[in-house]
Amino acid sequence: MLKDNLTQDRDRHVVSNIDQEIVMYDNTIVRNFSIAAAVWGIIGMIVGLTAALQLVFPALNFSEITTFGRIRPLHTNAVIFAFVGNGIFAGIYYSLQRLCKTRMYSDALSNINFWGWQLIILSAVITLPLGITSSKEYAELEWPIDIAITGIWVVFGWNMFATILKRREKHMYVAIWFYIATFVTVAVLHIVNSFGLPVSFMKSYSWYAGVQDALVQWWYGHNAVAFFLTTPYLGLMYYFVPKAANRPVYSYRLSIIHFWALIFIYIWAGPHHLLYTALPDWAQSLGVVFSIMLIAPSWGGMLNGLLTLRGAWDKVREDVVLKFMVVALTAYGMATFEGPMLSLKNVNAIAHFTDWVVAHVHVGGLGWNGFLTFGMLYWLFPKMYRTELWSKKLANFHFWIGTLGIIFYALPMYWAGFTQSLMWKEFTADGFLAYPNFLETVTQIKPMYLLRAFGGGLFIVGALAMCYNLYMTAKKGSFLANEPSQVPAIKEEKHDAKEHWHRAIEKRPTQLLIFSLIVILIGGLVEMVPTFLVKSNVPTIASVKPYTPLELEGRDLYIKEGCNNCHTQMIRPFRSETERYGEYSKAGEFVYDHPFLWGSKRTGPDLHREGGKYPDSWHYNHMLDPESMSPGSIMPAYPWMITRKLDTDNLEAKISAMRKLGVPYPEGYEDKALADLQTQAVGISDNLAQSGIRVTSDKEIIAMIAYLQRLGIDIKGESNE
Repeated sequence: MLKDNLTQDRDRHVVSNIDQEIVMYDNTIVRNFSIAAAVWGIIGMIVGLTAALQLVFPALNFSEITTFGRIRPLHTNAVIFAFVGNGIFAGIYYSLQRLCKTRMYSDALSNINFWGWQLIILSAVITLPLGITSSKEYAELEWPIDIAITGIWVVFGWNMFATILKRREKHMYVAIWFYIATFVTVAVLHIVNSFGLPVSFMKSYSWYAGVQDALVQWWYGHNAVAFFLTTPYLGLMYYFVPKAANRPVYSYRLSIIHFWALIFIYIWAGPHHLLYTALPDWAQSLGVVFSIMLIAPSWGGMLNGLLTLRGAWDKVREDVVLKFMVVALTAYGMATFEGPMLSLKNVNAIAHFTDWVVAHVHVGGLGWNGFLTFGMLYWLFPKMYRTELWSKKLANFHFWIGTLGIIFYALPMYWAGFTQSLMWKEFTADGFLAYPNFLETVTQIKPMYLLRAFGGGLFIVGALAMCYNLYMTAKKGSFLANEPSQVPAIKEEKHDAKEHWHRAIEKRPTQLLIFSLIVILIGGLVEMVPTFLVKSNVPTIASVKPYTPLELEGRDLYIKEGCNNCHTQMIRPFRSETERYGEYSKAGEFVYDHPFLWGSKRTGPDLHREGGKYPDSWHYNHMLDPESMSPGSIMPAYPWMITRKLDTDNLEAKISAMRKLGVPYPEGYEDKALADLQTQAVGISDNLAQSGIRVTSDKEIIAMIAYLQRLGIDIKGESNE
């Protein structure tokens, strides 16, 4: 018997004889990440549904830890890093072993990767509702968690790359190229974007200020979409679509162009999130040009995936896995066409800050990432549990209700986006804003928000049906923890003069990693270095001064409550915006903003010229009960600010940290900052008393009022240096 002739190395999970080897693939780690993806996905989606309903029924902001401003980043972190992140790890750990024909390099590293990632997600679940946030979109977690993310990402990369190095297949399949590029680029993005100066255990200030911070943030934000939500999923697409269709990938040459063009061009496109802002025009133009170019590689990848199904389209009618994957690829194509269109300045002027962008993001998130994950899980579970899927009918139900969910989510948001933009920009025949009260543009689209919530609810019902189906599949099957696979012993390949030139690098993972790093660094360096080093890119304004200690504390409360999730601080140079809000925003106004708070969505009005617009008493009453000042408002109330004492324990550390970051506080100012804070606070408290409002000067609401009253007033009496 063959078994009698074999020798077994238990540690390496390899059984071998002279000509062949039996490798034991680790399915346990794949199962664990798969379950985590499903569980966190449901949680993240329910949090998103809650946030959606809060915009229709503000009473659902039950307490301070459940307000929209705090749970919105929890939703985005949960679906991106918990649902999609665990999905990425599940897919890579499954496919990499089979593509490399070897078990993962280390079971211990696999388990550290799994449990470390879950602890990071758990820390996000705890800290974000508590208002512990850096305010950076898709990177809100504070510095200790950022360090943990770096460590776990290194563990993942170490395990992945060591597995690639010990592979029994000389040639690396295209999916592995995307995995390598994902690892190296996400590492660079995370480290550069997370630079900050800690002032306490869970509080830090961004290393960058104003325009530079905005550029770095959206270089990260856009490429988090590119290299966390796209490139690893393209790798999974290149593995699972051919497997599910039982067809080879359509074009090897197209996959080469797709890979290199995509990772080179994607990294340049971040500035298209900052069109018409204070970012230098040349950087905005670069973002537009490369965004348009991005259509070519993106659609090349989509077509390569869809054309892989040539001759197998009849299977799509019956195979639910292929159904999910075809819709996923279609959604990818739609999102990657719409994205470049949104980067055109004339289209961006209409869509930016509106719900159109929310629709665009969710076509990609629900369709591309969601459906590809679902298809992958439906394919993995029967394989790992050695049985048929428990119910194909239930899976088909999931497919159709999920598709309806996407439609009911996206269409109302597109409609809401058009409505918002038209109402914001409409003028009367006499030259006045047709809708001067911003709230009119909010109440008009509440029915659209309700329909969006309905669509999200359908999508969650489908996901719950999948969880039950997978649970029943696992229950009726038998889990294969260590899957044996007979592979030929690796042999030295002879050079073939006729082979494609690119084959050479496909055998050299280290060189591929280095080339990928060089390719992605070019765009980032070209855009960031001049913005940081050429002073004329951010002209200073002499009248702009650092925040007072009380305003600084108020700004931190603004960040803690997530106000920038709904309010922008960036007035674009459009007549409709300068008429509504005042003078357009200038780069020099933000030089002391660590971090920048321009925002990306206007659920509420822009606040950059809020200072002096209303009396202190208006802000007090508005924070206590928004509807008392703005009937019909959907903003949550913040009653705890009225009664909670302002924490000034870290004030000295904050002033000191700001000075280290370049804010010109005098040496030793931290010693008298508290006295200045109290003096200003007493002034606001006395002012409120004149309006019949009795509140002591040591409450949070005083600091928030101080910050809001400071916004935009420096520009009065402007003089350029």
